[in-house]
Amino acid sequence: MAASQSRSRKSFDGPTAEEKIVASLIALLEAGSAPWRRPWDGSGGGHHVNLLSGHRYRGANPILLMLGMHIGGSALPFWCGFAEARKLGIFPKKGSKAVHILRPQQHSREEPGEGGEVTLRSWASYRPVAVFNAADLEGEALSALIEARKVAEGVEAKPEPERLEAAEAVLAAWPVPVSFGGDRACYLPGIDRIQLPDRASFHSPAAFCATWAHEAVHSTGHESRLKRDLGGAFGKPRYAREELVAELGAVLLGDRLEIGSEIESHAAYLGHWIELLKESPKVLFQVLSEARQAADLIYPEVLGQLEHQGEDHAG
Repeated sequence: MAASQSRSRKSFDGPTAEEKIVASLIALLEAGSAPWRRPWDGSGGGHHVNLLSGHRYRGANPILLMLGMHIGGSALPFWCGFAEARKLGIFPKKGSKAVHILRPQQHSREEPGEGGEVTLRSWASYRPVAVFNAADLEGEALSALIEARKVAEGVEAKPEPERLEAAEAVLAAWPVPVSFGGDRACYLPGIDRIQLPDRASFHSPAAFCATWAHEAVHSTGHESRLKRDLGGAFGKPRYAREELVAELGAVLLGDRLEIGSEIESHAAYLGHWIELLKESPKVLFQVLSEARQAADLIYPEVLGQLEHQGEDHAG
C-alpha cells in the first residue's frame, strides 16, 4: 500500500530534479552535442562562481552548471540562488529555468558492533539545490553586480602559456608513465601506461593537455588505485560508462587547471552514452561521483578554497 502511494505521489509531482538533469543531458546528446566541452575563457571569469560572493562551485557541480549554460545559451559562469537574489531586488526573468546542482549533506548514526561496542557510521548524500544564471535574472542592481564580478574574476586570470605550463607540470607529476608517438591516445591498464601522439599532432597545446588529462583519468581506475572496471569492449555499457567517467573527469581537471576541455570524442560515444543514461538515469550521478574521485586523485581541490556550503552557495 505504501509503495503504491509513493508511486502515485511521484507521478503527481512530476519528474524529480535529478530526472530533469538527466533528461536535459539526453536531449543535448541526441542533438549531437557534448555540452561540457569548451575552451578556457578567462575573460568571462572561467570558473563557475556565485555572482554575489565569488565563491567557486566545486565537486562535480561545474559539469552541471556547464550543462545549464549550454541549455540556456549563456556565456557567463555566474550564478546565485533565488533567496539571495531577492534580497537585492533581483528576480528570475519570466520563463527562465533554474539549474539544479548538488549540495552535499553529511549523515551519521551509531551502529552496534562486535563485542557490544558501538561504532559510528558516516556517509554523504546529495540534495538538489536550484541556482539561476546571471543571464536569466533581471533587476536594477544586476548590471553593476555582473561588471564587478567580471573585474574580480578577471584580475586573477593567468596568461594562457602560464596556465598550460602549470597544467602540464601537474599531469607530468602523475606517476603513470607516458609514451609518445603513433596516432592514438589511450591508456593501457595491462602495463599501466598512457600512450599519446606526439605533441605536434594536436591542433593546440590546450587540446594536448586535455587529451592527456582524459587518459590520466582512465589510469585512476587501475586496480592499484580506484579499481574501476576497465575491461569493457567498445560499444558495450561498461566501455561507455568508463569513457563517460574519463570525459567528465577531464572536464573537472580542465576547470581546476584552467585549460578547458577541448576533447574530440568519436560521435559514436554520444549514442552509447544516450543508451546508458536511458537505461539507468542514476548512472549519471554515479559517474559524476567517480569522475570527481578521479580528478581529486590527480589534482585535489584546495580545501581552503572550498566555498561556503549555505543554501544559496551549494557546491
